[in-house]
Amino acid sequence: MKRLLIFFFCLFTLALFSQSKTLEPKLENIAWITGTWHGEAFGGNVEEIWSDPSGGSMMASFKHIKDGKVTFYEIEVIREVENTLILQLKHFNSDLKGWETKDETVDFPLIEITKNKIVFEGMIFERIDNNTMIVSVDIHNEDGTVEMVKFNYTKD
Repeated sequence: MKRLLIFFFCLFTLALFSQSKTLEPKLENIAWITGTWHGEAFGGNVEEIWSDPSGGSMMASFKHIKDGKVTFYEIEVIREVENTLILQLKHFNSDLKGWETKDETVDFPLIEITKNKIVFEGMIFERIDNNTMIVSVDIHNEDGTVEMVKFNYTKD
């Protein structure tokens, strides 16, 4: 009985370790975000579409719809740069007028990747299962405060 308990303890420990093991900063290790994702945030509906990795990057389009109208868009990329990954994005009003200046991007440097989580500085992608993910984003308010907004996505 004691050996059986030790065996299950070791198996449980190994399972936990494999879930939290840090992976290399390669696009193939985050390809699970590929696809069309839908959810709710900011009092409306959101859609985020991620491409397959190619050419050293992945790209996404994002849109927010409230009361039947687009309120804003985003273009996002995750690029392999100097043996790491970086997520960069730009925001646009519904008329495609940019929020950031012409050469400015909002950048999220990579912190770590595990089997089910991609942690960027200020943004986290967490896979719950193959058709569910949560994206948590730090939003910097005009008064200097920071709040974390969660996007609960399901995949088409």
